[in-house]
Amino acid sequence: MKNTFRVSTFPLLMLPTLSIYAKDINNSMARSFTIGMAAVTAPKYSGSDEQRWGVAPYFSGRYDQFFLNSVHGLGINLESDSGLYLISSLGYNGGRYDNDKKYRSGSDKLKGMGKINPTLNTNLILGWEITDWASVEAAASAPLTDSQGINYNTSVTLTPYQSESDWISIQASALFGDSRYLNTWYGVSEKQSANSGKRRYNTSAGFYGTDLGLTWSHQLNSNWSTNLTYNYSWLSGRVSKGPIVRKREGSIAAVGVGYTF
Repeated sequence: MKNTFRVSTFPLLMLPTLSIYAKDINNSMARSFTIGMAAVTAPKYSGSDEQRWGVAPYFSGRYDQFFLNSVHGLGINLESDSGLYLISSLGYNGGRYDNDKKYRSGSDKLKGMGKINPTLNTNLILGWEITDWASVEAAASAPLTDSQGINYNTSVTLTPYQSESDWISIQASALFGDSRYLNTWYGVSEKQSANSGKRRYNTSAGFYGTDLGLTWSHQLNSNWSTNLTYNYSWLSGRVSKGPIVRKREGSIAAVGVGYTF
């Protein structure tokens, strides 16, 4: 059976929704643990026109089909000989604040909007590795500890180059959400309008954006590796017409170095 699990490496402390993946190049390592540091720049929140810079640790551990990492949390990866795989995990979302927080999503430009509470999330990914260089996925994420709605995405991942030491991938995703999710993150309620001075905004469920990511992983030796990731996101009119979205396009870049035991 092929090992198709993609190990997430970079910590996503600044945005509620983003998928950045880096593959474990050494597929024979069914049991491993990686720790590292990454320099990251990202918008202060989804729809922000301000950029934040920072350095953050990350970790990723595997034990056969089980995994624990700083992005998806604790989960299991089940695979079939046909290339189909199912990933189920429990993860954490840091929420959003209405003031500047160095390592959290938020901005002073959201003053009066209130806090979106951090949540424990359940995540489900169904994928199919069509070939060694192409796969498709459908994913859903739902909060367990707060009623914030459900978000979904579908994605296509291409691997134009892979060798014993390097792995390059391109992933394109379409983003969807139910009305509760979209109004939690992009809407303005009557109470929020009164507190912030922003006009009320309510939107419906459906497609709300796209995401395009490029990842390059380089294995220096059996222990050390480097990762370079660039991610571009675009928000559709369903959410960008709201007053908290100041910029429809957003970019995230991350450079990291990791050590695998």
